[in-house]
Amino acid sequence: MTDQKAPEQLFETMNADSKRLIQGLMRSEDTAAILTNLTSVWTELVMQPWTNPTAWFEMVSQYQQNQFKLWTDLMQTGLTFSPPKDRRFDSDQWLSHPIFDFIKQSYLLTSEVLSKSTDAIPVEGADKEKLKFYAQYFIDAMSPANFAALNPEVLQEAVETKGQSLVDGFQNLLTDLEKGRITMTDESKFVLGENVAVTEGSVVFRNYLFEMIQYTPTTEHVHKRPLLIIPPCINKFYILDLQPENSFVKWCVDQGNTVFLISWANPTVEYRDIGWDDYVTDGLFEAIRVTKDITGEKKLNAVAWCVGGTLLGSAMGVMQKKRDASIGSATFLTTLLDFSDPGQLGIFLNKDEVELRAEQIQKDGFMSGKSLALGFNMLRSNDLIWSYVVNNYLKGKTPPPFDILYWNSDPTNLPATMYNTYIREMYVENNLAKPEGFTCCGKAVDLGKVKVPAYFLSAVEDHIAPWKTTFTGTQLLGGETTFVLGGSGHIAGVINPPVKNKRNYWTDGTLGSTPDTWLETATNHPGSWWTHWHTWLDQQDASQVPARPVGTDAHPALSPAPGDYVRVRI
Repeated sequence: MTDQKAPEQLFETMNADSKRLIQGLMRSEDTAAILTNLTSVWTELVMQPWTNPTAWFEMVSQYQQNQFKLWTDLMQTGLTFSPPKDRRFDSDQWLSHPIFDFIKQSYLLTSEVLSKSTDAIPVEGADKEKLKFYAQYFIDAMSPANFAALNPEVLQEAVETKGQSLVDGFQNLLTDLEKGRITMTDESKFVLGENVAVTEGSVVFRNYLFEMIQYTPTTEHVHKRPLLIIPPCINKFYILDLQPENSFVKWCVDQGNTVFLISWANPTVEYRDIGWDDYVTDGLFEAIRVTKDITGEKKLNAVAWCVGGTLLGSAMGVMQKKRDASIGSATFLTTLLDFSDPGQLGIFLNKDEVELRAEQIQKDGFMSGKSLALGFNMLRSNDLIWSYVVNNYLKGKTPPPFDILYWNSDPTNLPATMYNTYIREMYVENNLAKPEGFTCCGKAVDLGKVKVPAYFLSAVEDHIAPWKTTFTGTQLLGGETTFVLGGSGHIAGVINPPVKNKRNYWTDGTLGSTPDTWLETATNHPGSWWTHWHTWLDQQDASQVPARPVGTDAHPALSPAPGDYVRVRI
């Protein structure tokens, strides 16, 4: 770049463009909804002195005293206030420079007061959660670490690179504006089919909604029952097949399973009217049919994750009404069947807001994967938004390669009709949890009549499918259930290969009780839940047959794994 701006001009430009980026990454209706919610938040905060004047006065007085102490400590012997540990300010620069130490500590003190303010406001339930979320989002956004002129690490980087870090950061910003999303990893280091999604196999079936991949066996004999994996249609399947050392798909193949997997299409506006029933009939039911046709077996083991598990639950309810016993066992990975408490996602799911958004989504023809990704990232904004704003735009760095974040940056759309049904019927009305409350494929679903053995894996830190809510799924199904709680969150809790011997999991708590009672009575094990699950799978049917070839004359190999649908980016 020949027309280089002065550092102070770049600081000013980046601050403005950082705001523009966050707005640009949202659809206009999402931005409007957030602004409406923020207005409501600050109205509540402003009204607090009138609704609880004594508590408000005491809090403000204490805040003023603490701020005065910070200032006098700075002027005299150095700061003595010890704020809570916060990794945004881990660098020594925040401590070694008194002014920046003051800025940091003043911000943390103010953050604490704002958080307490929201706690004190006399609203309850969903309104309180929404208030706390948007207040915290504002607090996180206003961190001095997010502003170049207030961040000593950014300033030092600029000095050491003679301003090149500012130029690089501005270029990173422009690149992300073109993408319409924040770059979270070095995407140039990953290529589908070359170093991610590399487990050997072939597409053996394709329709408008999905490709079916059958993986090449690696053992001489395989389990008699084939294994059908149903990933969430809200994400791409290769989170389950990242690299050989952490691929759930490869591990399942190596355990002697004939593995089939659904790779969902990435919908466009033409998919506008494709609904939930279509995903069940032309998706799950077709995948089950093809799996049985290729293997010649009458029963299979199904493994489903997140939204895939909700689809599987509703499909099994339909199959029960049709007396179809094709599924011999069902595994639900971090899956909600009961949506009574969806955790922080409930903040976005006010009934009136859902209906308003549904009209726009139906008009667009699909729910944008970028908007969905941003919504999930907002739930962990410090980790998934602001840390990258600082690293990429203010410091001018390229994030390191990380396969999970590469996958996270490759979202999918959802058809408008399917998405709106999912949100209304599950999150807003919670109809699947009600006996015959949800109608699928013309059948009123009653999960209590589904007698298939089921294995539930949840994650203790899951903020998308809270484990205490997923636990209630064990009480909705009518068959024998096993519940296992893994360490970490929605993704890392599932992708935890045994070879790494990381994390932990709990088993054998008391079912039929509360989640807390289950955990109190459960046994904690080090390592991965994968081996525990496969032992359970063997207990369902351990018989074996010679390894099966990929495909048949009726279902020949169409293309090598990972197929074509997964390569479509938005």
